[in-house]
Order: sequence, then C-alpha cells, then structure tokens
Amino acid sequence: MGKDVIVACDFASAEQVFTFLDNFTGRKPFVKIGMELFYAEGPQIVREIKQRGHKIFLDLKLHDIPNTVKKSMSVLSRLDVDLCNLHAAGTVRMMEAAIEGLTRPDGTRPLLIAVTQLTSTDQESMENDLLIREPIDEVVMHYAANAKKAGLDGVVCSPLEAGKVHERCGAQFLTVTPGVRFADGDIGDQKRVMTPAEAKRIGSDYIVVGRPITAAEDPVAAYERCVAEFVD
Repeated sequence: MGKDVIVACDFASAEQVFTFLDNFTGRKPFVKIGMELFYAEGPQIVREIKQRGHKIFLDLKLHDIPNTVKKSMSVLSRLDVDLCNLHAAGTVRMMEAAIEGLTRPDGTRPLLIAVTQLTSTDQESMENDLLIREPIDEVVMHYAANAKKAGLDGVVCSPLEAGKVHERCGAQFLTVTPGVRFADGDIGDQKRVMTPAEAKRIGSDYIVVGRPITAAEDPVAAYERCVAEFVD
C-alpha cells in the first residue's frame, strides 16, 4: 500500500457521515471510523461505507488483557476493514494475542498498527499524568520496537516521529500520523502537528486528517489539496 490520506470521519451518526461522503462523487477517500461513530451506529456502518467503495481504518484503539483483545480482534476480522489498531501500552503479549485473533482461517488479516503516544500528549502531561519520566521520543521508539517485535505492521505516531520510527524499525514498518494541519489552519487540541507536505518529507506513510477536511467549506477541495501536498 502506497502513501495515502485518511479522512477522519468523526461524526455522531450515519446521517452525518453519509451527508459528508456524498460530496465525493469522484475519488473515494480512505476513511477512518472512530469510536464515536462506531459506538453510535455499530458494525453496520462499517459495512455500508465499505459498500460505497471506501478503504476503512477502524480506529478503536483496543487495550485490555490479551485474551479479551484476541477475542475482540477475532470479531473485528469479520468486518472487511483495511486497517485497525490498538494501544502499544497493552504490552507485547497483548499485541501478539491481537494478531492471533485478527488472522482469519485463510491466513489473511487487516493491517494492524499500534498507538504509541496520542498526539494530544506532550512531555509535561506524560510525566505528570502517566508518571513516565523518559523523553517522549524514547517512549515512542520503545513502543514502536515492541510493536514490531509482536509482528504488527506499523504504528500511529506524531509526524514528528515518523522518520525516527523508520530508522528504528525499517522502511517497511508503517507510520500512520494524525496531527496534520494545513499551514494556514487551526491546530485545535493537537500538541504535535505538521503540514501534509512536511509529513511527506519526513517519511509518513499515511496521514490522518479530520477537521481541516470535514469542517471545510469545500471538503472535496480540501481533500484534493491534502492529496496534492502529500501523495502527488
């Protein structure tokens, strides 16, 4: 899979997401279905969006004991998603169990990536709230190495860390990076951000873009601008 822009469809209902997706009569964007939409509409929303021809990143960030994650991934493997994720903080054992559960009887499975540190987390909050004293870059690299050890395909990380992840884990280890904003846009509640062009230069494989596209006056134009900066 080559570089791509993933649109974060962080909507509260099927009606809202389909109103948004109806704008795209040409190129069908790769979309992220997060917790808000999945919890509101259930697995059927995944099936309906897939039927429209979109690739899907199911962003549920599983984090539980290994057996629970294994069973949950087995259920998710029945949905025709292209990419899903979990928290690397759940340990190598949990990530290995996730791979076991996600792999179908025929040996196929969606891509699986791990969240290292959320892009809303900075050094201060990591130290004060999580009692993790190491530099955030070192924590991200350690979590990425654990994900690779467990057999995952890549990590979610800040675009600021994508190049370093590739140096540590190899060029084929995927980096999926939220926290991407246009140079003339609002950074919202993200602490560690970068433009699409900068993310391309630093080595991100996929960027996840939400409000700069979903809240734009012309979502299709904003999406195409993102593709032009990051992919083309």
